[in-house]
Amino acid sequence: MWLAWILAVAIATVQGQYVLESLSFGHGSNISPNKFGIPGWHISGEGHTPQLLSDKVILTPPYPGSRRGAIWADNEVSHPEWTADFEFRAGGTERGGGNLQIWYTKEGQAHVGTSSIYTVGKFDGLVLVVDTYGGRGGGIRGFLNDGNTEYKNHHSVDSLAFGHCDYSYRNLGRPSRIQIKQQRDFFEVAVDGRSCFKSDKIKLPPDYYFGISAASAETPDSFEIYKFILSTTTSYAREEPRRDTPPQVQQAVAAAQNHDTPASSIKSTEAQFADLHSRLVTMSHAIDNLFQHLATHSANTETSYHELTRKMTSTEQLGGMDARLQAIERTVQAIQKDVEGKDYHGQLAKLQDTLHDSHSSLLESLPHAMNQSTNHPILYQDKIMVPDLSRFASANGVIVVSTTKPRMGFFIFVVIVFQLLLAGSYVVYKRRRANAPKKYL
Repeated sequence: MWLAWILAVAIATVQGQYVLESLSFGHGSNISPNKFGIPGWHISGEGHTPQLLSDKVILTPPYPGSRRGAIWADNEVSHPEWTADFEFRAGGTERGGGNLQIWYTKEGQAHVGTSSIYTVGKFDGLVLVVDTYGGRGGGIRGFLNDGNTEYKNHHSVDSLAFGHCDYSYRNLGRPSRIQIKQQRDFFEVAVDGRSCFKSDKIKLPPDYYFGISAASAETPDSFEIYKFILSTTTSYAREEPRRDTPPQVQQAVAAAQNHDTPASSIKSTEAQFADLHSRLVTMSHAIDNLFQHLATHSANTETSYHELTRKMTSTEQLGGMDARLQAIERTVQAIQKDVEGKDYHGQLAKLQDTLHDSHSSLLESLPHAMNQSTNHPILYQDKIMVPDLSRFASANGVIVVSTTKPRMGFFIFVVIVFQLLLAGSYVVYKRRRANAPKKYL
């Protein structure tokens, strides 16, 4: 008896919630039936294309930073009461950063797109923000807007939050779960099974769109989305457009999602149309993702072209500088070869002969010129050959001109000093050049 009662309660509990398939993903074996897109959802990115894997969607990559990604539902929520279960994981370096937004807005993707709470303009609806605002290690905040407040130009966006709780979500090594409940009497946000904030004054209207966006900082956090399941009670499930779907159509949709199922197994006309519709939707999403990838690739190619053009201009400048440096080096090498190759002994001998001839001519012409300019006789005294005549000259009024012959030792000393200075200068030049930093261009 007790077993039957427990079984009845379990069945009632299971039947009390109805998953809206067109507004959910990640509750099956694979998040995508074909790895090209998620049925009923649109994936977009800014600076990159979000990566779709078998069990998750990577909205922002671990590298590089400053990237944006978003996933939006194609259909609005037609039920006034619902529960949204959302699982994500965030990780990065110790100083990584970014934010994650869960949107419930009237405009949907067309107006919000990949925006964050700090870059979005006017919107009508709810947004939950997961970030590290305030330096507390992480938190969840809720914001409401009636379409009149432009958030990106507001002087203090953080002051507009109506509820918040602290939650360290980074680098947990496991997915985090956020649950959003919109019931008849209250609105509640819970994280990992614990209530974050709750209010009985918030009533969100139906016919709004769900979306998830993420933005990474320059030192990025990677945001990964594992599942988003939207469910409602059985009493409201009757409004679900797919309530009257025949079993044959459901089999056809499953067959379209599994490409290994042969087409011969689809018998009825309704099943064939359902299979064709599912395949066209899948193809449409795949083509859309392909065009987004091509647009991103084109933008990256254009950016690389402009960077390459700037680098080519810099290369020409460096080439001119290299040519000037090579010309200077060739001039220095020519001077070095000239200094090392020439013999200055002949020039020094010519200089010595010239000085000797000048000295001899001066000694010969000086006594004659002085005899003409004075009445006193002039005696020529050679300090090497003639004794001192100063006493005789002072007694007889004779002018004595003292001369000396050129001293060869002095000239030899000058030559040796000049050669030593030349050799020392060359040694210093070679050492400085050997120790100078090498320039590789």
